Amino acid sequence: MNDIAADSPDVEVPALLKNAPTSVEFKKLRKRLLRQVREAIGDFGMLAEGAVPATRPKWLVCLSGGKDSYTLLAVLIELQWRGLLPVELIACNLDQAQPGFPAHVLPEFFEANGIRHVIVRQDTYSIVTDKIPANRTYCSLCSRLRRGILYRVAREQGCEAIVLGHHREDILETFFMNLFHGGRLASMPPKLVNDEGDLLVLRPLAYAAESDIARFAAGMRFPIIPCNLCGSQDGLQREEVKRLLQSWEKETPGRLGIMARALGNSRPSHLLDRSLYDFVNLRPAAGEEAPGSGEAEEPCGASLAMTAKLFAAE
Repeated sequence: MNDIAADSPDVEVPALLKNAPTSVEFKKLRKRLLRQVREAIGDFGMLAEGAVPATRPKWLVCLSGGKDSYTLLAVLIELQWRGLLPVELIACNLDQAQPGFPAHVLPEFFEANGIRHVIVRQDTYSIVTDKIPANRTYCSLCSRLRRGILYRVAREQGCEAIVLGHHREDILETFFMNLFHGGRLASMPPKLVNDEGDLLVLRPLAYAAESDIARFAAGMRFPIIPCNLCGSQDGLQREEVKRLLQSWEKETPGRLGIMARALGNSRPSHLLDRSLYDFVNLRPAAGEEAPGSGEAEEPCGASLAMTAKLFAAE
């Protein structure tokens, strides 16, 4: 994909972007997010080849009022404005009737910035609190109900995809949740087709770091709505995983980026999944290397450290 041009096109700047900070640091951050979203869209084929303005698809961009979804919308709007994203964007907020939810914030934000949008109010909060005991986590059932409503809205609006604001850390957290608690290697894919087979689910922020998103949202002064209106529910497994990942990143800066790249660099022959690799029929071939054979290319860090200690002791 081509680099983003430094100069803006000769069209009016979208209202949402007019008050963006002009510091060099913020411009670099903004450009990085634009590049990462473009890369994710291209790498995972989120946009069909040959899309043109006359036939461009519609995307339902889901906004909760948090930093991630605001940033997602802003980046997509800028890419669209620059002529790099030939889609129609429809912002959507689902008001789930949570106590204390400021229902005026997002409609006012959309209207002030001239953003095409749809607001849906449906009381899923009462359903969740009725079905789930007070000491249990609401998130799973709440998410399923929300997703079903968003699918319906997307169909009503003629959209081919719903677009979500999950970022790099969300994907890593889900991977470790599945690893620690689900006994499987799986995460959030940047692109999938729903069970009914009629809609795409897209996550264009898949390459974006949460820290960058937080800085961008703060710089843009988005009217953030807290995500704990249903109760903070301390001790969630996901929060424990989040703290673990944050501690790793603090101890070794850049580690999360390495782990995220690993999700796109799997080697079935070096795992234990027999459905992905035919271990049973794997045999040495006379005079040539068997496909998928050999040790991992990178040596074990622990063994290198032990070797260094041994030689240092001589």
